[in-house]
Amino acid sequence: MVQSTSDSSVDFVLEQIQTMVASEGGTLGEPTLYGASLKVEYTPGVNEECPECVPTLEMVTQFLTASIGIHAPHVTDIEVS
Repeated sequence: MVQSTSDSSVDFVLEQIQTMVASEGGTLGEPTLYGASLKVEYTPGVNEECPECVPTLEMVTQFLTASIGIHAPHVTDIEVS
């Protein structure tokens, strides 16, 4: 489970992304939300039978950016590391 922020819309998106990455053993670190800026760390999982099934950093960034744009458009600066 991802740590909560002060914004329920952001929390909703982070929970959805965490569910997606967890299916392949990945995790999201504690998010930092400051004004319109969101930072979160992504640790990819490992799937030796299907390495291409593990979301890349770029994929997670794209999913997160698109979902935040829909559910929390007031957050405009997103950094996934």
